Amino acid sequence: MSLSLQNTTNDDALLAEIGQRIQRQRLSLEWTQAELADHAGVSRSTVERLERGNSVTLSGFMRILRALELLPGFDQALPRPGPSPMEMLRNEGVPRRRAPRRKDPSSTAWTWDDP
Repeated sequence: MSLSLQNTTNDDALLAEIGQRIQRQRLSLEWTQAELADHAGVSRSTVERLERGNSVTLSGFMRILRALELLPGFDQALPRPGPSPMEMLRNEGVPRRRAPRRKDPSSTAWTWDDP
């Protein structure tokens, strides 16, 4: 059963689905885990862990995606955010670099009666 990644809220299920997709892509290229590891510059155990649904380092994951020629898909998954026209107008054409501070809703306002 294949899951939709966007609807998967359970981390373990998400990792398992990613591992299965990596494995299917590797097999479609007719590569062994050792061959993928060699192409990606990672250890075979890293490929094995990823395919089993265990977590690996982000750099190892990216190397594997690059070797499988899946890295361009990240442009769709993580598009470059652009400033909105209103934001550009408010900031006089300079893109915002920080998120606005928000008051802690649990803190109470100071009053004159406070010691």
